[in-house]
Amino acid sequence: MIKDAQGQSVSGATTESVATYDRAVRAYNSGYGDALGLCDAVCEVSPRFVMAHVTKAWMFTMANDPGLVGKAQSLVRAIAELPMNDREKGHLAALQQAVAGARIAAVALLDRHLMHYPFDLVAHQAAMLLDGYLGRFRWVRDRSARALPQWSKDMPSFGTMLAFHGFGCEEAGDYARAEDESRAAAELEPHSFWPHHTVSHVMEMTGRPEDGLGWMSAREPYWASPENITRVHIWWHKSLFHVELGQYDAALALYDGPILETLRPLGLNLCNPSALLWRLDLLGCDVTERWRDLVKIWDGHADGHCLVFTDVHAAMAELRSGQDALAERRLDWMRDTAASDVEAAPLYRDVGIPLVEGLMAFHRGAFEQTVALLQPVRFDLWRIGGSHAQRDIIDWTMTEAALRAGQRDVALAMAYERLGTRPRSAVNRDFLRRAERIAA
Repeated sequence: MIKDAQGQSVSGATTESVATYDRAVRAYNSGYGDALGLCDAVCEVSPRFVMAHVTKAWMFTMANDPGLVGKAQSLVRAIAELPMNDREKGHLAALQQAVAGARIAAVALLDRHLMHYPFDLVAHQAAMLLDGYLGRFRWVRDRSARALPQWSKDMPSFGTMLAFHGFGCEEAGDYARAEDESRAAAELEPHSFWPHHTVSHVMEMTGRPEDGLGWMSAREPYWASPENITRVHIWWHKSLFHVELGQYDAALALYDGPILETLRPLGLNLCNPSALLWRLDLLGCDVTERWRDLVKIWDGHADGHCLVFTDVHAAMAELRSGQDALAERRLDWMRDTAASDVEAAPLYRDVGIPLVEGLMAFHRGAFEQTVALLQPVRFDLWRIGGSHAQRDIIDWTMTEAALRAGQRDVALAMAYERLGTRPRSAVNRDFLRRAERIAA
């Protein structure tokens, strides 16, 4: 039986096609290179190579974009017709749950699968991303922690596993270990997205924007090369450092330049420009025309069903571009999902809908209502997925709403809370100054 780079048996492969497949997995894990094209090349010469089809199906599934849902489902049906070994059957079972929207069940299957197959990098990445969409990144730390002792440092892609663990540590609040491991992983896998991403997160969460800009500048030849297909998100992180330092023109220059230049029209990618423009909009920057251009790109990439996280960011573009009717239509879609029997129904009902209603209230100048809608949802915000840094936009919006509503107690509390982790943030210091000026 032919084996992949991690020593795992693969069905339907040849010696030549497995070498190409190993390159595809490496590209998928690192976000560096054409993983999809490499999988297609494998399937062309080895049409019964199960893991090549499986990896491609995971790529489509993890995109969480309405345009790719049908493709993922078709792929999964086709995979089920191929002869496969037990490891590949484990992937198929998890994929069948994931394409049906049952992310919790899919992760549970992958979690058990990885206890038996700790070298299965595709399963590790699929479980990590699914947990990210479920807001459960601490399991990324724990799942990779139980696998790492079984790896040796000279195994191919050991740096990838170390990077996965580092990101899990960051989201669990273990910032020192996350930074150390991710810097080490960046040396082992210099072009990988994950270690660069994690160190950026550490700098963001510990309030070190100058250090963040220094890290990014020093490493830019690695993370910003054209082969890095997820580099738009790191450009977004760089823009946040400029925002924290009060350098709004620099952040806008990144938006107009590399962020738009590297933007792929997929829902999760489109969240990056929405999240930056919303922040800059709240800070008083004139970004109206940019919103009008962005909302056109959003069309068809969030449907009120796939992922609350993308719906929230699509709603930002619809509202601030003046397309209120589109945001109302989105709410109708979300309410339909909330009333259904799908796994995400409670999330849409309890968190997603109040979030979008809160954004609508803010857009319309109903700032007291914004606070009333967003404050209770903060406790369950983790459920929409994404990172702490990404979800911070909701707290930011609530703080700004409290200031505009003249709610001194709420504004002061939020400003102090934010300064507790980011004391050097120009934005947070301004929040405090404005809150203190509100009459008691």
